[in-house]
Amino acid sequence: MPPPDDDHTGARVREQRRLARLTLRQFADRLPYSYSYLTQVECGARPATADFVAACARALRVDVTVLTGQPYVTELQRDRLAELVRPIREALDLYDLGAHPDLTARPAAVLLAEADRLCEQVRATHLRTAAGALPSAITELAHTAWQTPSTELWRALASTYRTAHDIAVKLGYYDLSAVALDRMAWAAERASDPCLGAVRQYMRALVYFREGEYAIGQRLVASGHGIVGQADETRETLAVTGQLHLGGSVIAARADDVTAVVRHLSEARTIAARIGDASDVHWLSFGPTNVALHRMSAAVEMGRYDTALTQARRIRLSTSVATSRRAHFLLDRARTEMETGHTEAALTHLVQARRAAPEQTRYHPGARETIRGLLHVARRTPDSLTYMASWVGM
Repeated sequence: MPPPDDDHTGARVREQRRLARLTLRQFADRLPYSYSYLTQVECGARPATADFVAACARALRVDVTVLTGQPYVTELQRDRLAELVRPIREALDLYDLGAHPDLTARPAAVLLAEADRLCEQVRATHLRTAAGALPSAITELAHTAWQTPSTELWRALASTYRTAHDIAVKLGYYDLSAVALDRMAWAAERASDPCLGAVRQYMRALVYFREGEYAIGQRLVASGHGIVGQADETRETLAVTGQLHLGGSVIAARADDVTAVVRHLSEARTIAARIGDASDVHWLSFGPTNVALHRMSAAVEMGRYDTALTQARRIRLSTSVATSRRAHFLLDRARTEMETGHTEAALTHLVQARRAAPEQTRYHPGARETIRGLLHVARRTPDSLTYMASWVGM
């Protein structure tokens, strides 16, 4: 059955194309996609993949969020998440005012533990809880770091800025995520921590990955390697280096650079074999499992869905895998199942993603596009699919 509304990514692509005064044929000539594919996406007959959206955004010179419709304000307001964004924005803005004369902050040891706790909450996809506690943690850590500077405090402050980035991305506020990464760089410099600086470059690379700027993303990954390479080899530096390779693998996959994909995954696999699971290092989830997950993701990004599905069926996630990473895998698998014609399995994995990480799933544009694709091909719409569509605001 066709989608029940005209508020979808393809419709927004059509609107922006018309504003740019481009015909379908003219616009298709600017994309690495066929005229037929473009027309199907615009009319809602096919879901818009992330790489297609990025290519359209580049060709139209607009942000990806213009086409995806993020942030999904109506749903955010209904879930009372939108009201948590402004205090985070304010806390990020007041970073350079020094110690607050009227603030009584919690002890430094408590604040250091709080920074780790917030990272852990985001990994567990407790976004509302983390977002509510984040502004005060940023404010108190900034105050304390200015008042009694130490490497540990600046590191913890950088960590809270990284948490602000993670929350902003998951809720679709990409402008805010960019500000958070700038603040992270500022704090990492004061901590003189090359690993934090490299992690920040990794996250910047993923920002450009979402926007379809793959060459810039690859340069940022290379920059991250250069930064972490300045430090002595430790378990920490190896984990960060491995994660940079994993980021590089999916960026190279989008750029259809198979040689680079193989190289990055090989390097990451070698590091993971040396250090084992290093999920605790900067909350990056690096280790053998994450290498397998990125191998599958790279196949998805290259459109090799049969290969991706074969790999996905071999992956067994332990209970120790972060909920956010588990949900990401389930959404990737749902898309892969849909693209290979396994619609019931696709719906099953969407439902599993919702159960594991409801907030992350509800605001993930890929989940919406997969649901829309399932709605289009379904001869009879299952109640669970109807519920999922309503739940995400379709």
